[in-house]
Amino acid sequence: MFKKIKNNIPNTITCLNLLSGCVACIFAFNSQKLYGTYYGYEIVYMLIGAAAIFDFCDGAAARLLHATSNIGKELDSLSDLVSFGVAPALLMYNTMDHFNGGEPTAFAALMIAIFGAIRLARFNVDDRQTDTFIGLPIPANAIFWIGACALINKYGYPSDIATISSLVFMSLFMVAPIKMYSLKFHNFGLRENYKRYLIIFSAVAFVVFLGVSGLTWTIFIYILLSVFSRKNI
Repeated sequence: MFKKIKNNIPNTITCLNLLSGCVACIFAFNSQKLYGTYYGYEIVYMLIGAAAIFDFCDGAAARLLHATSNIGKELDSLSDLVSFGVAPALLMYNTMDHFNGGEPTAFAALMIAIFGAIRLARFNVDDRQTDTFIGLPIPANAIFWIGACALINKYGYPSDIATISSLVFMSLFMVAPIKMYSLKFHNFGLRENYKRYLIIFSAVAFVVFLGVSGLTWTIFIYILLSVFSRKNI
């Protein structure tokens, strides 16, 4: 009995990731509605953030408890697709729909979910992506769009052309054959992890000075450090 409970702890945490993503999808359709002191889109930010925490914890729990399984791996990918693919896609769809007057161009936001699914499918069958990633990880893409939505709600909608161009670029970047740093720490040495520390420091600094919209610039730093690294990652 204890072994069954232990083996299902990581999957339970993964299901909390999935639950957070599902609830985020619901609030995405009420993004401009005020709930107490928070707008719906702000609640979506928090729920996707919670999903990211659960996504980190389920893998850590699986390794700590020696409870890895093929079912757990598939469940993790399915949960990630909802939390970091469908949820940000619906958030962007409703944001575009609100600011562009209901133009059908808002459906372009669904590229986030489609290319996110392709990204996850490739990850599951690619044994090269252990210490590095090939293409932008889907959680990083979700973080980018949280920051982008915060920018739009704070400063206004740029244009359909600018937004759709960004959607195309970021979606294609998820499936591009470009190596990206993994933020997983195998040790805490500065020499081996200075770029990881730089990304984390940048995230904190951007959010402190720019608010949630600073997350967009954090992902830009992550992309630049990965793409223009002098050494093979």
